[in-house]
Amino acid sequence: MTAAVRFGGYAAVFGLVDRAGDVMRPGAFADAGPVPLLWQHHGTPVGRIVALGEDARGLRVEGEIDDADVARLVGARTLDGLSVGYRPLVVRQGARRELLRVMLAEVSVVAVPMQALARIDRID
Repeated sequence: MTAAVRFGGYAAVFGLVDRAGDVMRPGAFADAGPVPLLWQHHGTPVGRIVALGEDARGLRVEGEIDDADVARLVGARTLDGLSVGYRPLVVRQGARRELLRVMLAEVSVVAVPMQALARIDRID
């Protein structure tokens, strides 16, 4: 049995164009409340988010993974992507779709994040 893994990282980074052509803006997650921690945006939770909030860089998350398979991959540093599931509430359309306010539905540990810099950067 693999022990739970505690981690920290950014689930979204402000001001960067993601693979879908969208840009998250500061304040997009201002009303974010508790959400589940999933694997690849599907299934049952693989752990829990213990802290979540915006800072100057993006949406910072701290969590704990207790699913043995996911914890082993994250603990070995072979899996480090993070991603958000959301519903857009306020957008501005220009050359890119800018997400000004979203309803956060979940945070996921993923193999390939939508934003290249949305990564786990600390493992305890």
